Amino acid sequence: MTNIKRIFEDWKFATGLVAFAIATVALFLSVFLIVSTLAVEGQYDYPNQITVSASGEVVAIPDIATFNFSVNETSESVDSAQNAAAEKINSAISYLKENGVDEKDIKTTSYNAYPKYEWIQELCLEGRCPGGKQELVGYQVSQTISVKVRETDKAGELLSGIGAFEISNISGLSFTIDDREALEDQARDAAIANAKVKAKNLAKSLGVDLEDITSFGEEENYYGGYGGEFAESAVYGASKSIAEIPTGENTITKTVWITYELES
Repeated sequence: MTNIKRIFEDWKFATGLVAFAIATVALFLSVFLIVSTLAVEGQYDYPNQITVSASGEVVAIPDIATFNFSVNETSESVDSAQNAAAEKINSAISYLKENGVDEKDIKTTSYNAYPKYEWIQELCLEGRCPGGKQELVGYQVSQTISVKVRETDKAGELLSGIGAFEISNISGLSFTIDDREALEDQARDAAIANAKVKAKNLAKSLGVDLEDITSFGEEENYYGGYGGEFAESAVYGASKSIAEIPTGENTITKTVWITYELES
């Protein structure tokens, strides 16, 4: 009798497991079918669209030149190093102001003062080499000045003139547009106008009608004037002839993407 009862209980347990497994599978299939149905239906909820891209550009002659110069001085004390650097910097700034550069267009971009150490190694005598040590040998002061020149035809003359004050670290001459934002707006407007024409022509070819704009994006490309190594070659020393430095042209290009909804 006990064996029969045990068999019956085992049968009930096994039956319960099977029922639970069937219910779990049924629930999973139901959820899967609902999600699949929603996904399939959702494929057709998106409106018909077309996306076009176009570019617009503005070409302008640069109206400002910019360059940097720096002074590095080392001395036995901070004060003496600062005084030596300040003397050269102040002389160069006075020269720039006397030649038409506004004070607001001359600014310090970096200033550093720090101790300078050297590793001192004593001579080896009779096979004995004493250890070396690091010793303070002075202080170094460096200052970098950024200059904006609004009379671009004087850029070469100013660079050469600064070289007369024993300043040889002159770099970064470039020509650009002062009111750059206005040109960016013009390039963007041209790109948008081109994109609209392109969209209308495409819609006509496809035999569809355009409705509202649903999205917009833009990218900017900028091509500057001369600078870098070419500029540096005209700098060192007032005794050298002043090289002509052409400003060239700057081109600002905007590329836009416009997405249109199509009429149903």
